[in-house]
Amino acid sequence: MINIIIHILGWMGTALFVLAYYLVSNAKLPATGRAYQIINLVGAVCLGINVFYEQAWPAFGLEVIWAAIAIWALMKTFNQHDRKSSHSS
Repeated sequence: MINIIIHILGWMGTALFVLAYYLVSNAKLPATGRAYQIINLVGAVCLGINVFYEQAWPAFGLEVIWAAIAIWALMKTFNQHDRKSSHSS
């Protein structure tokens, strides 16, 4: 049963990466927006669980880096939002 869940997570992560790429490529989401970064982060976590379970270490390293970039970009969007809020007060 756990094997099925791990494979489903892997496919979900893959689908989320493809969705994010499609949305940005077709100007449905800005590449610097929170939604894009959240989709990438969730995709990296889902696929990261799969590749960790499968012991695909190079792919796991990629997912860790992918998630770190998404977290960094999300933090950047929140910091920009905070700066805009403090200037409008």
